[in-house]
Amino acid sequence: QVQLVESGGGSVQAGGSLRLSCAASGYTYSNTCMGWFRQAPGEEREGVASIYTPGGNTYYADSVKGRFTISQDSAKSTVHLQMNRLTPEDTAIYYCAAAAGTLRTSYRLHPGSYSVWGQGTQVTVSS
Repeated sequence: QVQLVESGGGSVQAGGSLRLSCAASGYTYSNTCMGWFRQAPGEEREGVASIYTPGGNTYYADSVKGRFTISQDSAKSTVHLQMNRLTPEDTAIYYCAAAAGTLRTSYRLHPGSYSVWGQGTQVTVSS
């Protein structure tokens, strides 16, 4: 059974940092595009960052460039999202997702491109 499990969410003050993790199991981890998405109350789900495994090519939303870093630990089939200089606008449920194969750049942060999703982890940033 294909499964993605996120961890690492929590509450932090503005300017702080959090590190999210996504553990993948039940499918071939290689040749996969892994993505992080977030959804705030009343908002649409938006892409934050993606990475190809095992190649490591990354892609970010403009809103998080320079603050968030996506990385992989292939040995553990895990993808991380390091979030620095957090602001209240980053408050949302963060989801990990997987898409088989290669995606066009313009689709790498589109939720519809991903077929496997985790359950989400809450990130709350207070001012």
